[in-house]
Amino acid sequence: MAGVDRVTEVFAETPREEFLRPGERRSASYDGPLPIGLGQTNSQPSTVAAMLRLLDVQPGHKVLDVGSGSGWTTALLARLTGPTGRVLGVELEPDLVEFGGSNLARAGLAWAGIHEAVPGVLGLPDAAPYHRILVSAMARTLPDELVEQLHTGGVMVVPVAGTMLRVACSMRGVGVTRHGSYRFVPLR
Repeated sequence: MAGVDRVTEVFAETPREEFLRPGERRSASYDGPLPIGLGQTNSQPSTVAAMLRLLDVQPGHKVLDVGSGSGWTTALLARLTGPTGRVLGVELEPDLVEFGGSNLARAGLAWAGIHEAVPGVLGLPDAAPYHRILVSAMARTLPDELVEQLHTGGVMVVPVAGTMLRVACSMRGVGVTRHGSYRFVPLR
């Protein structure tokens, strides 16, 4: 596919409707958030695409997906890392861990999985460090606990107080750039 970027390719390989509740599947092409239960949503496709482009996931990366919900972003990340990578999704709601895990299993991406979050703990610190971290929930402030889980050279994309941030960790420290206004469910 000449002229098509890898994010567009993985979207084509990972249909959104396969990660939605049956009653929402007819709305899969809608470019907006869709409910997946328990007050959570499957994020707007154009927002997910923008976040993935900012994240710049490469084959072989180890990636953390915070707020994996339906498993769709976890699957997209897994397609970007390929089977030489590893993607760990983390979700606070047990019913969504089961729903997202089932969706992910059907996608056949054995190098990706969804884990139940420990209340009060952000991410999966015991499995850190990560090359990339994607956060699909709005933080009030930059979550230092997640920044600490980044590899040197790692990148995190996270919405904070209405603004999408790209956080890059280097030997010189942490650099943050801003990339537009967004709305998400709250990070808990």
